[in-house]
Amino acid sequence: MAASKDPRPCSIADTLALVGEKYSLLVLREVCLGNGRFDQLVRNIGAPRDILATRLKRLVDAGILTKRPYSERPQRFEYRPTRAGLELEPVLLTLMEWGDRHLRRDDDRPMVLEHVCGGELVPVVTCRACGDRVRHEDLTPRPQAPGWTVGGPAAA
Repeated sequence: MAASKDPRPCSIADTLALVGEKYSLLVLREVCLGNGRFDQLVRNIGAPRDILATRLKRLVDAGILTKRPYSERPQRFEYRPTRAGLELEPVLLTLMEWGDRHLRRDDDRPMVLEHVCGGELVPVVTCRACGDRVRHEDLTPRPQAPGWTVGGPAAA
């Protein structure tokens, strides 16, 4: 079978094109934690200032962050998540939980998030329709992009 010149249409790929650059999700982590000032971001992420400025501009232009002045002299800004940015927070929580489970020991976790109920947050993906926890074996992919099957491009 000949290789397709175009990759599979994919919302994951589209999202990664926007937030998959180095430091972008870490910017979102910090902003969601309330650390939205440039110097805080530089310190907490460890990104070079020029790269961080580029990531911030891209995230603002994409509508994931907003930029608001907090000082006029000198002019300084802080960044806050938009609704779209806050909707990415569960992705961050799930990545953190995966990293805690597979890359760390229980006594070596850098952060624990407490839910409003007082319990430690452990994110779980659930089905919107029935509320059950999502497991790989319960999923059936149904490609919607014209000309694509689960296995790849449909035969021409």
